[in-house]
Amino acid sequence: MYRRVLLKLSGEMLLVQEQVGIEQAACDHLAKILKGMQEEGFQVCVVIGGGNLFRGVRLSEKGVARTPADQMGMLATLMNGVALEQALHGIGAQAVVMSALQCPQVAETYQWERAQKFALEGKIVIFVGGTGNPYFTTDTAAALRACEMEVDLLVKATKVDGIYAADPLLHTEAERFESMSYMEILQRQLGVMDNTAIALCLKENIPLFVMNMNRLGTRPFRELLTDRSHGTMVS
Repeated sequence: MYRRVLLKLSGEMLLVQEQVGIEQAACDHLAKILKGMQEEGFQVCVVIGGGNLFRGVRLSEKGVARTPADQMGMLATLMNGVALEQALHGIGAQAVVMSALQCPQVAETYQWERAQKFALEGKIVIFVGGTGNPYFTTDTAAALRACEMEVDLLVKATKVDGIYAADPLLHTEAERFESMSYMEILQRQLGVMDNTAIALCLKENIPLFVMNMNRLGTRPFRELLTDRSHGTMVS
């Protein structure tokens, strides 16, 4: 059964009522969820986005060069990671932020051996800064870290209950899948994650579970993984 899990979380999980920023109540709630997973016996890794603060792609669409725009987005993930780390420390959980961007006064610089060591020590490892390079999404960063950390499962928490044949927010009758293959995702162009992320997971045989982020914390995490009524398993 799954032991080491990497969660790819939207930065929007750090919001409750506001449309932008970081809300302490949301950080505390997410910290309790992650600590609960740890108490279930999981080794927990996290890749968090920065969309609650900044989206580099949107700025680049307004004429800003893509590279600095993406770098600002990477810095947003760093702020989110530190906020989550502090919330975890506040409830007695061990956590460490590891950044693909060198910012040693704020976070550990990502290094594979140290990341493995932290995970084995029982620390919740929070990866920020994306891949450290522009033009790569946080989905790709999550897939890359999942491969490097040799996780048993990659979980992507989204706004919907798994993978659908079409956007369920626009097409209420869209078919939802309980399971499917990576090749089906690529062939159908479902846009679950970008193709680079999908290709990495496919090549390294890392299963992916896509679920609604609002389900996290409602039941023990291990139960959520076995209930296909709210998520899709991809292999």
